[in-house]
Amino acid sequence: MNSFNSLIDKVLKGSKLTYHLVFWLAAYLFWVFIFRNNTLVITHAITIQFCYLVFIAANYYFNSLYAIPQLLNKKKYVVFVLCFLSAIVITAVLRVPVSAFVYRYVFKITNNHFDYLMVFYNSFINILFWVVAILTGKMIADKIRSQRYIEKIESERAFNELNFLRAQFNPHFLFNSINSIYGHIDKSNKIARDMLLMFSEMLRYQLYECNVDQIEVERELNYIKNYIALQKSRMDERVVVNFLATNMNGNIKIAPLLLITFIENAFKYVGFNEYKENRVDITLNYDRGALFFTIFNTKDTFISSPEKSSGLGIANTKRRLELIYPNEHLLAIDNNDEGFGVHLTLLKV
Repeated sequence: MNSFNSLIDKVLKGSKLTYHLVFWLAAYLFWVFIFRNNTLVITHAITIQFCYLVFIAANYYFNSLYAIPQLLNKKKYVVFVLCFLSAIVITAVLRVPVSAFVYRYVFKITNNHFDYLMVFYNSFINILFWVVAILTGKMIADKIRSQRYIEKIESERAFNELNFLRAQFNPHFLFNSINSIYGHIDKSNKIARDMLLMFSEMLRYQLYECNVDQIEVERELNYIKNYIALQKSRMDERVVVNFLATNMNGNIKIAPLLLITFIENAFKYVGFNEYKENRVDITLNYDRGALFFTIFNTKDTFISSPEKSSGLGIANTKRRLELIYPNEHLLAIDNNDEGFGVHLTLLKV
């Protein structure tokens, strides 16, 4: 819940809110000075155009937030047209009593020749025209942004594929080398032999099993457990590692190697302070279609700048989340002097 609230706060404080305010202010000033009736003083024009602004904006947000994504984009054309026209009619009807009130109590026009039908007709035409114009402009802009985004993704994909081909090596040679090293380790050194087997299993998982978009969470968990076991074997008793995975089953699938970056970061920068508890806490929980991942590591406050993480791995993982789970994940990172925490929620897995 805290992650969701922080996400909402970022949206409200971001550039989108400023953009919307500037757009409606510019539209309002445009209507006041361009469509001002010569028979009206400027204060009258300001009042009339503000009334239009409210109803046009209401129609715009109704369509952009609901009607277009939920109806038009899902090819429910008849329902969309009915909802679109109904909203225009409703706002045009609502503007009639608003206009009558303004004329009688704001402009002090007391004659009895207020034409309700003409006001409704003019309101319907004006609101319809400007809502269509603004929505058309928005859809064209979204199309252009979408096309540029697709081109950017294709360019990045080609670049990453080229880098992958350049970095390829012969896996058979690597595994044969591991087997040779394993054979030369004394049989009494069980810890070293087990570590090498775990490393070989992790490497096999990366090379042969991760070339898919989604993988069973149990296989990903096995990789994570092997990694944790390797890290614990090299650490002394000053670091306590807690790992808990609940409600995991074979029906859950996630993108491979998505969580390991956060885990690697935790083990890399966990503190080794002799005067306080040093720990790495990792939890995974599946509940009602969502996967909740939390990791926390303590750290030393005196780490120098060169030793601090460049953040490249986490930045790449954020990018993967944006590409694989657009609008279907919540990520919150808490970095302070005491520790580093990550809270990740995959909403649909």
